[in-house]
Amino acid sequence: LEGNSLVKSDYAIKFKKNIAEPTVVCSTKVDEEVQDMFEYAVENHYWYNLVLDELPIWAMVGETRANSSDPDGDSLVYLHKRFSIAYNQDRVIEVNMTNENPTPLHLNSKLDFTYEVNWVETDKKFSHRFNRYLDQDFFEHQIHWFSIFNSFMMVIFLVGLVGLILMRTLKSDYSKYSKQFDEEDGMADAPEDSGWKQVQGDVFRFPPYLPLFCGLVGTGVQLIMMVYCTTILSTIGTLYIGRGAVSTTAVVVYALSSFVGGFVSGRFYVQSKGNAWIKTMLVTAGGFTGLVIVVSGSLNLIAISYNSLAAIPFSTMLILCLIWALISCPLVLFGTIVGRNLTHPFQPPTRISAIPRQIPEKRWYLQSSVVIPLGGLLPFGSIFIEMYFIFTSFWNYKFYYVYGFVLLVFSILLVVTSCVTVVITYFLLNAEDYRWPWTAFMSGASTALYVFLYAIYYFFAKTKMYGLFQTAFYFGQTLLLCLALGIICGSVGYLGARAFVFRIFRGVKSD
Repeated sequence: LEGNSLVKSDYAIKFKKNIAEPTVVCSTKVDEEVQDMFEYAVENHYWYNLVLDELPIWAMVGETRANSSDPDGDSLVYLHKRFSIAYNQDRVIEVNMTNENPTPLHLNSKLDFTYEVNWVETDKKFSHRFNRYLDQDFFEHQIHWFSIFNSFMMVIFLVGLVGLILMRTLKSDYSKYSKQFDEEDGMADAPEDSGWKQVQGDVFRFPPYLPLFCGLVGTGVQLIMMVYCTTILSTIGTLYIGRGAVSTTAVVVYALSSFVGGFVSGRFYVQSKGNAWIKTMLVTAGGFTGLVIVVSGSLNLIAISYNSLAAIPFSTMLILCLIWALISCPLVLFGTIVGRNLTHPFQPPTRISAIPRQIPEKRWYLQSSVVIPLGGLLPFGSIFIEMYFIFTSFWNYKFYYVYGFVLLVFSILLVVTSCVTVVITYFLLNAEDYRWPWTAFMSGASTALYVFLYAIYYFFAKTKMYGLFQTAFYFGQTLLLCLALGIICGSVGYLGARAFVFRIFRGVKSD
């Protein structure tokens, strides 16, 4: 799934069988093509990855000697590998490999690649054999804890702000509006309403592009379930040890949670009194998944054209398509049908007027082009530090194992996003703009835009990637991450704003 296909090597290593003398594994003659290939690999610091009993080994191809006058160049290739393997009873515990015999690349010479194997007994437990690969000094640095504390304080501030709006501002508004109905002379002598109560006849209008909107919200809830379930399973167990175990778990959970996505999207669409529920189901089943298939397929074609092992095997791609067609799609259909049939008729707290009211001109800072980008700033600030650790783990090949941090930061992100969209929705309604659903969704989704901009910075400042292959894989996979994050934050933003709107208008007496 992660595009790390393994190829069986020619190293004949048998359990507890030492190879004391250098043994030739292969030989090659140095012609111009071989010389250029090795020199390029050495000069560009190429390294390779070996796996023995699911334990990884990383090593460099060679080294460059300084101040050399050799006409064949300064590149040296390691020809001998010394394996030291620790075992406990019948279990492999630890694997170390040392590169030796650096040799210059002389034309028409012969390179004999050799190896030795030495087995050493140890009392280290099998359950602890992966601890040496975990960079605890990096992931458990105090700045990591500081970022969690910083995000937590942001949550307290935003929750307090939303509470202030609900308890003081809205309470004052309720008192003012209620007096207008309680006066003995009725509405005749009451002053005209202003602010958010003015839009009570329009605030519950359904957003445009309803099938797309409901499909996105359903997909967002499904992705939230996938993130929580995968993260909890990774925290409880040790999924990071197995190659591709986290990715496999995420795919399986996403497929099984398709029922929830179909249920949510179908429920919202039927509440909106729509008739084209099949469109909503198709968006939920194939919208996000279709984009993932297109992007992954394009990256796979690039990998195949480069003869790279990063290409996902055809059999794996076929299995993924079958999971989508035979499990995910039927569950979305079943969830949509259940959501349609179990949903009560939509009864908004206030009556929807027959003719939409005109929206007055708003101040510049309440325009959608300003509000939407601003809505993603605080949520991005709550995950900024964690994004650095995740990017470094993924692109610098570190084992990410602190999934408890991810669980906490993700929860903080959802709370912050919900609070921000509630505040934005309140200001929009006060400006007598009732078109809040898409604005709330896009305000939350704009968090993904800042993540993508940070990814661009990280690419140029923290990595040394270049060329079509590396650039396409970096930005292709980052695009999928940001797409999923945008749908998640957008859905949470809309659901939070929806609950807020229902809450405040439930306490208003309808005209």
